[in-house]
Amino acid sequence: MENDEALKLAYKIKFERNKRNISQEELADLSGVSISTIKNIERGIGNITVKNLCKIAKILELDLGILTNFKL
Repeated sequence: MENDEALKLAYKIKFERNKRNISQEELADLSGVSISTIKNIERGIGNITVKNLCKIAKILELDLGILTNFKL
């Protein structure tokens, strides 16, 4: 998933997480997504599943479409 879109998504997730003062560990605990997956997502590496993306969006209180720039 290393490309411009992955890096944009990584930036958005990290930005929104920091805006809410949530650590990577807290996001992992709250979402049920492993800490290593959170770290990889925020680096823009690896593949993020839709299921994990939905979990993260829910914790960050973001619409999935806004997070991904997709019109749902």
